[in-house]
Amino acid sequence: MELSTSMIIPVAPAGYKSGFVGIIGRPNVGKSTLMNQLVGQKIAITSPVAQTTRNRLRGILTTEAAQMIFVDTPGIHKPHHQLGKVLVQNAKIAIQSVDVVLLVVDGSVIAGGGDRYIIDLLNKIHIPVILGLNKLDLQPQDHEEIEASYHQLIDPHSWQIVKFSALTGEGVEGLQDLLIEHLEAGPYYYPPDLVTDQPERFIMGELIREQILLLTREEVPHSVAIAIDRVEEETTITRILATIHVERSSQKGIIIGKGGNMLKTIGSAARQQIQKLIAGKVYLELFVKVQSKWRQSRIQLEELGYQVEE
Repeated sequence: MELSTSMIIPVAPAGYKSGFVGIIGRPNVGKSTLMNQLVGQKIAITSPVAQTTRNRLRGILTTEAAQMIFVDTPGIHKPHHQLGKVLVQNAKIAIQSVDVVLLVVDGSVIAGGGDRYIIDLLNKIHIPVILGLNKLDLQPQDHEEIEASYHQLIDPHSWQIVKFSALTGEGVEGLQDLLIEHLEAGPYYYPPDLVTDQPERFIMGELIREQILLLTREEVPHSVAIAIDRVEEETTITRILATIHVERSSQKGIIIGKGGNMLKTIGSAARQQIQKLIAGKVYLELFVKVQSKWRQSRIQLEELGYQVEE
């Protein structure tokens, strides 16, 4: 059960381009929404809650002209716990290993201190940077002041600016063309029909976590990790058993809900998303387990799949 129909990597034609694009920015500027828009399929979770991306998720877009591997990083911010430190460290590592960086900002508001921090960080690396003004659909009529605030920050670096809406897709094609311009000639790194290098179990867990974030909002912010315990593929159905890890008993109560109603709602919504992912019928069983202070423990973080990447 793969996210691709073939694992054959063809030889790229003469003049074909390829490379890795790092998508970085502050939390909640629309990086994951952009990743999904670029690859044409939902592989990264989106949520109104900031800081939802935890792993360096790779999305793959293959066109006739180029193959771009997008590295969607956690939002760069001041960390408040061990998990936050791991996430920010991984984002910084990702910047060092790509061919071009796409710095995504919220183009509907004036540049802030968080944007300046990331721009200073990028100024220390010798990789082409493109500034992406996202949320074009939310820009006010008098947006000149907003754009001027970003120009003021990046003009000394001579970076190019592109405007788009990750939500509607407006301007995304122009963004793709600009990114391809910055890539060198290269091979196919992955089969042309592959959209992510992440194992399907990881995506399943992320889809479950997304529904928890959407349905519980601020009540259970980021104290949640998902472990996919078992996947059994049968002829007509795929059976999935997963455990939702939380830090406190009160959070367990919120996720289960009165009479188990919230857990049923989460399970039903996640099952529908997973069925789209695997294009087949799914039976999903969820359990909730309290694992105190897992975000502060390096050992527990590693057990749940979060570790500083090399």
